[in-house]
Amino acid sequence: MKIKLAILEKDQNYLNRIVTAFSTKYADKFEIYSFTEPEFALQTLKDIKIDVFVASDAFDIDLSKLPSRCGFAYFVDSAGIDMLNDRRAICKFQKADLIYKQILSIYSENAENIIGLKISDDECKIITFASPSCGTGCSSLAAACAIYYARQNKKTLYLNLEKFGSSDTFFSAEGQFGMSDVIFALKSKKANLSMKLESCVKQDKTGVYFYSQSKTALDMLEMTYDDMMRLISELKLTGSYDYIIIDKDFSMDNDSIKIYKQTHALVWSGDGSEISNTKISRAYEAISIREQHEDVALTNRICLIYNKFSNKTGKAVGDIGIKNIGGAPVYVHASTKQVVDQLAQMDVFSKII
Repeated sequence: MKIKLAILEKDQNYLNRIVTAFSTKYADKFEIYSFTEPEFALQTLKDIKIDVFVASDAFDIDLSKLPSRCGFAYFVDSAGIDMLNDRRAICKFQKADLIYKQILSIYSENAENIIGLKISDDECKIITFASPSCGTGCSSLAAACAIYYARQNKKTLYLNLEKFGSSDTFFSAEGQFGMSDVIFALKSKKANLSMKLESCVKQDKTGVYFYSQSKTALDMLEMTYDDMMRLISELKLTGSYDYIIIDKDFSMDNDSIKIYKQTHALVWSGDGSEISNTKISRAYEAISIREQHEDVALTNRICLIYNKFSNKTGKAVGDIGIKNIGGAPVYVHASTKQVVDQLAQMDVFSKII
């Protein structure tokens, strides 16, 4: 399936160059429509069901007339402009592959209503660990998964988005910056966000990249859904990572669902106890219902890992349709880092995607 891209630009020479470049390099990705008059462009948005519309800031576009399913960004001359009129801005005087990645990012953020959307064209794979069953070691599994991929020589980022979580529980490295600095950069909406993210990231001795915990949990509470989405989008856009492992509190509010839609896999953990199995069953049923009524394609991305499982007291959740990819026993008298190191040796993580 090709992305339908519309470009509105006054400079005919530039328009010809960008269309030629995209048609040559990304013919299999885009179906391109080009315009120099806004009236024709806006009409085509409705007739052709355009996925992404990029318009020069020289035009006064009535944003209220844009279809809700259509992603939008301004073409601007300066690389120092990140947002314009509360919409994304793309510098048109940069390499075509950078423009291409930004358009892909905009498309992925606005393609949530397309059921069964495949994100497999992305080089960066995003895996989210967020389980409805609390206390079953989901964060430990997320950290172990990051270590597993790092050991496969994959450049991997562990991104803890929990309200009260901490990357420092699992990883450590020298450096003065952390998640509070990242949040400040997101809030200030500066154009150099990618540079700030690079300056704040640390690398653990296991090879995993991470951001240290925020100075206080109150900083994490300041992060909105839009902040999280922009952070994830920017990290993908840099092309720096093969895998991004997100560790997040589980929720089924609309904002969390939107984040889940941007990931390749959603991993749940359970310990086989009655209360754990009940929570998993009810959450899976709830997501299945939302999928039927709202075109939310999520159940095919969910997989279950049993953790702290006891053969004496634990039971499988049963045949509810969820993909079970393996499990780990209880590790007695071991520190958190020792447990994570043991978990990282399991091949179960290779079955997630």
